[in-house]
Amino acid sequence: MIVMSGRTIVDIHFLLSLFHLLFLAPLLFFVGYQRASTPKWLYLSLLSVGLLVTGYHGYRFAVRWSQSSERAWINLFHLLTIGPLLTYIGYHGANTPRFAYELLLIGAFGMTGYHLFQLVRLLEAHPYLEGEGEKAP
Repeated sequence: MIVMSGRTIVDIHFLLSLFHLLFLAPLLFFVGYQRASTPKWLYLSLLSVGLLVTGYHGYRFAVRWSQSSERAWINLFHLLTIGPLLTYIGYHGANTPRFAYELLLIGAFGMTGYHLFQLVRLLEAHPYLEGEGEKAP
């Protein structure tokens, strides 16, 4: 949570879910739907993002694993599936086989469902949204 002057401004997990829902899911749906018609610059972006995801989540997995964190699975999932898939599609560009686009769409649907669920849980966990001491209807 981000706290200023003793007051919660926003939960970082809330922002992360919004980022996945508003930016990443539409991007993956677009590429999965367009397939070989995807613009070339977007393939380069996917390649870059795939490499960044793999590197970042590899590092975060090592840190969380060493701390015996229950959340290490999130990083392992990104390290073993999302990063390599984005890298694969970005590298092969318009010659990407159909199965990779299908996996991308499956991931986009899964991401959407998971992060919508997380947003609902976060909103249920914070019932005081309208003002100090007032319970939201």
